[in-house]
Amino acid sequence: MTDTPLSLYRAKLAAGGLKHDPVQALAVEKLESLHHALSGYQPSTGAPGWKARFGLARRERAPTPPQGLYLYGPVGRGKSMLMDLFFRTAPVQAKRRLHFQEFMRDFHSEIHAWRAGRREHHDPVPPLATRMVERGWLLCLDELEVHDIADAMIVGRVFQELMERGAVVVTTSNRHPDDLYKDGLQREKFLPFIDQIKARLDLLHLASETDYRLGRLKGSPVFHTPLGPDSDGALDGLFAHLANGRPVRSDAVFVSGRRVPVPRAAGDVARFSFNDLCEQPLGPADYMHIASVFNAVVVDRVPRLGPENRNAARRFVTLVDALYEHRTLLAMSADAPPEALYPTGDGAFEFQRTVSRLMEMQSEDYLGAKHLA
Repeated sequence: MTDTPLSLYRAKLAAGGLKHDPVQALAVEKLESLHHALSGYQPSTGAPGWKARFGLARRERAPTPPQGLYLYGPVGRGKSMLMDLFFRTAPVQAKRRLHFQEFMRDFHSEIHAWRAGRREHHDPVPPLATRMVERGWLLCLDELEVHDIADAMIVGRVFQELMERGAVVVTTSNRHPDDLYKDGLQREKFLPFIDQIKARLDLLHLASETDYRLGRLKGSPVFHTPLGPDSDGALDGLFAHLANGRPVRSDAVFVSGRRVPVPRAAGDVARFSFNDLCEQPLGPADYMHIASVFNAVVVDRVPRLGPENRNAARRFVTLVDALYEHRTLLAMSADAPPEALYPTGDGAFEFQRTVSRLMEMQSEDYLGAKHLA
């Protein structure tokens, strides 16, 4: 018998890999309905030709696509896991599963390539949308979040063109659509995209009381010392655990128009070295943005700190403050335990507040707290 989202979900329950959750069960039922609706659906290919546009040729009515799905709610509620069950079983050949930021980055790259060498100023979005639908008209997009004004200004048009061509979208997000790009520049130009989401996608709030991310962390320390192969291996395992099977890629965030590289990211989990974050000319705004975008941050190889590396130490203090304020999970490897990380010298006394925060950030209460995006 062909697998469906519901059959795989029940198999996981029976095997003990999941515990029954009524909110997740409702989401699986929605995904099951969409799975069956897709079995008899095929979009019309491409956009209408010029004759149809000007009424010179008969154009058959395009089939109405099934309603997509927008799964939203706090981190750790199983949104990505459920979407992956759906994607794995979807009875569609032309399907793609991408992180939303990867999806937008690819589209910007295709626009750049389209315009390169062209003297004409034709709108690239419609033809690129046609090409994208031909590659995969079922789009599963994980972690829909908009921070970049370049994305905000174009994403509505991209989705409109895709859906006019019959694309079906399933996406996850930590936010209700009304809270996307909140307080962003020129947000009024982004509002039509929110209207599209509400009109074209079925909204489902995964408001489960259980944070499954915390369950994955139980028994897994988040602070590893001393530095060496054992700590490196432990952090590799923890990063993979938090990534939870999502693809790992290089990424970037943009702060006031500046690009801040993220060497490794998987969904809402990011991994940096101490050098990446604290030996570079970064400031409070950069750290606050990283803390808001990512639910978990993994930092490799924090050295002992002191007056000899005071600038890096000051940045580390600012980083910890930003992560703490946003209740971002911090996992790290360091040359010494928190209380011995900045042992003596000018600045050691002030570092005691950071010691206190590093200790609290290992507690179950902190690890189970809601991330403040």
